[in-house]
Amino acid sequence: MSKAGEPRAEAGEGPARLLYFVTEDWFFCSHFIERACAAQAAGYEVSVLTRVREHGEEIRRRGLTLIPIELKRHGINPFIEAATLLRVLRAYRRIRPDLVHHFALKPIVYGTLAARLGGFRRLVNAPVGMGFVFASNSALARLLRPLMRLTLRALLNPPGSRVVFENLDDLRSAVDEGFVRADSALLIRGAGVDTARFVPTPEPDSVPTVVLVARMLKEKGVQEYVDAARRLKDDGVRARFLLVGAPDPGNPSAVARTQLLAWQQQCIVEWLGQRTDIPEILAAAHIVCLPSYREGLPKTLLEALAAGRPIVTTDVPGCREVVTDSINGLLVPPRDAAALADALARLIRDPALRRRFGAAGRERAEREFATELVERATTALYRRMLAT
Repeated sequence: MSKAGEPRAEAGEGPARLLYFVTEDWFFCSHFIERACAAQAAGYEVSVLTRVREHGEEIRRRGLTLIPIELKRHGINPFIEAATLLRVLRAYRRIRPDLVHHFALKPIVYGTLAARLGGFRRLVNAPVGMGFVFASNSALARLLRPLMRLTLRALLNPPGSRVVFENLDDLRSAVDEGFVRADSALLIRGAGVDTARFVPTPEPDSVPTVVLVARMLKEKGVQEYVDAARRLKDDGVRARFLLVGAPDPGNPSAVARTQLLAWQQQCIVEWLGQRTDIPEILAAAHIVCLPSYREGLPKTLLEALAAGRPIVTTDVPGCREVVTDSINGLLVPPRDAAALADALARLIRDPALRRRFGAAGRERAEREFATELVERATTALYRRMLAT
C-alpha cells in the first residue's frame, strides 16, 4: 500500500489490478457492479471478465475495463470446457491481476485453475447461492453433486485465498465439510441494497397484491407459488398474484415461457416478464414472496426490506438470513404450497401485521444490509489481502 493508502501493484508500480470473473454481464451488473465501482474509487484498476450480451455498455460506462469471454454456465463437454479454461488462462496472463474475485461456481473452478497455472495467488472466491447443483433435486444435479464436492475441496480455498459467503448457513457448512479453512472464510451479506432507491411507501388502497420477483426457475419456488395462488383463489381469497422476471434458458431448471403464459391464461397469476422498475413494482404491492429452495442472499428480499414490505419466504439458507419469523415476515417449509398459502392468507387478511413487518424490515435493511456496508467490507478485504 502507498503512504496515501491507495492500493498498489505487487511490484509497487501503478495501481493494484483487480479482476472480477463472473459468468454473465447481467449478473455482474445486478449484484456486483457497485462493489467494483467502489473499488475503482478506492484506487484499483478494475477489469471484468464475463460473457457479454446486453450490459457491456453499462460496464464500460462505469469506467471498468470489459473483457468479453464466451462460456457456457452449465456445460460438461470436456473439450469445450478445456477450451474455456485456456481462454481464461490467457486472459489472466494478459491482465496479470494482483487480486482476482470469482463469483459463482464455474468462475471459481476455472478461475482458480487458471490462477494456479498462471502463478496468481491472491484470490477471493464467492460461491454465492451454491448454484443449480446444490439447490436442485433433479437427476442431473444429484449426479453432479459428488463431483462438485470433490472439486470444491480442491479448488475453493487454495493457499492465499479467502472465501466469501453470503449467509452463515453456507459458511458453517463449508467449514464443517472441509471445503474451506475456518480462518479463510468470512461473511459479507450479499450485494446489499440501495436504501435511497428502495424506500417505504404507504400501501396502495387496492386488492392485496403479492409479488414474486426472480428469474423464472423451479428452484425459486415458482411452481409452489402458483399452486398456493390457485389454492387461495379456490378458497375465495381476494388477491392478485404477480410473477416478475424472465425465464433463464441457460439454466436447466428454467420454467418454460409456454408454462408461464398458460398460468396467466388460467387467471392464476399475472406474469409481467422482465422489468427494471422494481421500486415501483414493490410500491404497488402489499406482500413480497420468494419460496426458494436455497439462496446465497436474495437481492429481491433485501429490496423488499428496504421498501418496507412484509415477506413470506422459505426457511432455507439465504432466505432465513433476511427474515426472522414473525418479526419482519413469515417463514414456511420449502416445497410446501399448502403452508405457503396459509402464510400468504394470514398477511392478506391482516393489514396491521403487514405494516408491522414492513417497518421492522426497513429498520433491518438500514442496519444490516445497506449497500455502503457491503462495499466497505469488500474493499477492506482487498486491502488486507494486498498487504500480505
